[in-house]
Amino acid sequence: MQGSVITEQFLLSELSQGRREATEQIYNQHYDVITKWIVNNGGSAADAADVYQESMVVLYEKSQDEQFRLSCKIGTYLFAVSKHIWFKKLSKKQTMPGALPENAGELEWAYEDDIKIHQERENYYAQLNAALEQIGEPCRSLLKAFYHEDKSMQQIAQGFGYTNPDNAKTQKYKCLTRLRKIFHNVQVK
Repeated sequence: MQGSVITEQFLLSELSQGRREATEQIYNQHYDVITKWIVNNGGSAADAADVYQESMVVLYEKSQDEQFRLSCKIGTYLFAVSKHIWFKKLSKKQTMPGALPENAGELEWAYEDDIKIHQERENYYAQLNAALEQIGEPCRSLLKAFYHEDKSMQQIAQGFGYTNPDNAKTQKYKCLTRLRKIFHNVQVK
C-alpha cells in the first residue's frame, strides 16, 4: 500500500481481500476514538476492545459482499456499529439490577439520534444517486472521475478530450450546477 493518499474505497477493497496492512490501518485509525467513547459511556477498556473487535469483524464481513456500498467514511461506519453493539450489551445487562450506568437513558436517546442521522444521510445519498442517474453522460463520468477517482483536471482534460484543464474545470462546474438543480427536484421513494 504505497502512496500518500489512500482512498477509503481502496482500503475497503484491500480489507475485503484480507490484506493485513489495510486491516491494521483501519484498526489503528479508529481504535482510540471508539474506545474513548465506550469508556466514557459506562464501559471498560476491555469492553471497548471487545466491541471494537466485533465491529471490525462486521466491517470485514460486509466488505466481502459485492452488493455492499459504504455511503459514509469507514470511521463513521465503525463508530455506528460499535455504538450499536455497545447498546445491545448494555440492554442485556439491564436485566441485572444496577448494571446500567446512570446515564443509560441518555445513551438510548443518543443512539436513536444516531439512527435518525444515519437514515437522513442514507436518504441524501439515495437522492444524490437518483440525480446522478438523471444527469447523463459525460457529466456523470466527469464528476465520478473527479470526486471518486481523485483525478486531476489535467487527467480529466486528457481523458475526456478537453483542450486544457481550464476547459475541464468549466465543464465540471456546469455539470455540478445541473446536478444541483436535478438533486433538488428529484423525489426518492
